[in-house]
Amino acid sequence: MKRREAREIAVKSLYHMDMNQVTVEEAVRAGLDDGEDEAVRAGRDLETMAYIAGMVEGTYARKDSIDRVLSDYLTGWTLERLSKVDRQVLRLAMYEMFAAQAAPVKVIINEAIELAKHFGTEESGKFVNGVLGKVAREYEQVKQKMGEGQANDSTNH
Repeated sequence: MKRREAREIAVKSLYHMDMNQVTVEEAVRAGLDDGEDEAVRAGRDLETMAYIAGMVEGTYARKDSIDRVLSDYLTGWTLERLSKVDRQVLRLAMYEMFAAQAAPVKVIINEAIELAKHFGTEESGKFVNGVLGKVAREYEQVKQKMGEGQANDSTNH
């Protein structure tokens, strides 16, 4: 499975968690089952499943600090006003940029734009690009904020 497919499943899973208050495992299972046939599901290996679950779990665990930082970059918007899909795409990208750091920032932003266009609209892609572009320009400052927020998240849970 390609990373893009894993990200698509992660966004679906995060969306499912946001809508239904389910566990990571239930959300990932729902994201995997969404419109796939048995042969596709059977072809997934445990490593891929663990990768997807790790992205979803990591994003969800850092949701509060991600949301606090994202709010600073939503000019004229609040998180609550964003579409649920755009919000999940932004959260996943922020997790990948600052916690997972498994790909270059430009790649993560491009993937997020494609996910936003795939699940949302053409405007979603432009919006996600604008927000993440601002975040990337202040990468070191945001990284510090994310680190501080993560410490607060762990003491609040």
